[in-house]
Amino acid sequence: MAKVTMPQLGESVAEGTIGKWLKKPGDKVAKYEPLLEVITDKVNAEVPSPFEGVLKEILVEEGATVPNNAEIAVIETSEEAGGAAASEPPPKAASVATEKEAPPSEPDNGGPKVELKAAQAPGGAGATGPAGSDERPEHAAPERAAPERAAASAAAPPTATATEAPGSADARMTPAVRRLLREHGLAATQIVGTGGGGRITRDDVTNFVESQRTGQPVNGQSAAAASAPSTAAAPAAPAAGPAPSAPTAAPAPAGRAAAPAGQRIEFPAGADEFLVPMTQMRKGIAAQMTKALLAPHAYVQMEVDATRLVEFRDRAKRDYQAKEGTSLSFVPFVVKALAEALKRNPTFNAHWTEGGLLAKRRINVGVAVAVDEGLIVPVIRDADQLSIHGLNATIADVASRAKIGKFKVDDFGGGTFTVDNTGYLGTNLVMPILNVPEVGIVTMEAIT
Repeated sequence: MAKVTMPQLGESVAEGTIGKWLKKPGDKVAKYEPLLEVITDKVNAEVPSPFEGVLKEILVEEGATVPNNAEIAVIETSEEAGGAAASEPPPKAASVATEKEAPPSEPDNGGPKVELKAAQAPGGAGATGPAGSDERPEHAAPERAAPERAAASAAAPPTATATEAPGSADARMTPAVRRLLREHGLAATQIVGTGGGGRITRDDVTNFVESQRTGQPVNGQSAAAASAPSTAAAPAAPAAGPAPSAPTAAPAPAGRAAAPAGQRIEFPAGADEFLVPMTQMRKGIAAQMTKALLAPHAYVQMEVDATRLVEFRDRAKRDYQAKEGTSLSFVPFVVKALAEALKRNPTFNAHWTEGGLLAKRRINVGVAVAVDEGLIVPVIRDADQLSIHGLNATIADVASRAKIGKFKVDDFGGGTFTVDNTGYLGTNLVMPILNVPEVGIVTMEAIT
């Protein structure tokens, strides 16, 4: 059996959270087919299967956080399946132990019959135990479990009726989704979980936020329906007499207010201070910037005449847009020039170590991309092998997926040099921070 391990999504990332399994045990999996979604402090990424075969077992459930290289699933490869089929004895040569376990009046395929009875029992979904329960006599487990499941299913509706909130306070969710709830000031009871077992997903939260903005239900999420129960259930809500209005306001009694991270600060009446909480991505960026100070730094600024570049792009951009369906940026020209320069100066295409510069043959250029919560640096591998069009298409693809938080494992890690573009802000002198262990970074300023 082949083991699937938790990948490392970037040099500074030590662990990941299982966001969603895209396959279930028994499913066939092709090599490089998306197998699961992994969530880190910085990104969400789809992890492809490193093997072709059948997913036999999931070792880590959704929502669990595990370190890099931890085993998370087992896949029976095609070679193993073929070898097992070739070595299987004929059907008549069943094991003696199996025949003895089956009652005389039943056929010797007792395993499937036990599963069929359990599935037909009231409330059987999710109520039967693991495979170990199949070792008991067939007539014992279903007869004993059925009344208990019937009682449990009968008791469920009154509980649901008593709690009028659309969601559950005990709903499962990943740490990233829990953080998203905090940033928007929401409670789990306001959200209808659409994931497996009522799990709250990122889309559930964003749909609810959109419902708050528009006042209309969005994909099953309704802020109007959740406002009354969530306000009544929130422990920190003020106990006002009549029906409370929308929870939009209340200044902090101590003169300090808290703002959802990444949102514009608006001081409420009576607040002299405003606390903007640090998100996990911001914490990661701060840690990486501090770590960068361990490497020696030197800054150089040079002016470049971009007249011919601007003229060439102006002539080509209209036809390029019509042909390729995307705009032609200045960034791929700079990345192409950078890749050629790194080939001539390999000591810049290197990692900083205590023993010296570890020069890299492959030129993997990281391109800084701004997202709502901060900054990420996906990597363009073998950038020197790509044309201007190839670089432009790759950068546009990464930027578009960054907006919806859909990344691939191959987007991160292994970078050898970084390109930053602050020129769109109108800057003319920025001192970028090294993306350690890389030894160099270049930033583009405004064309004037």
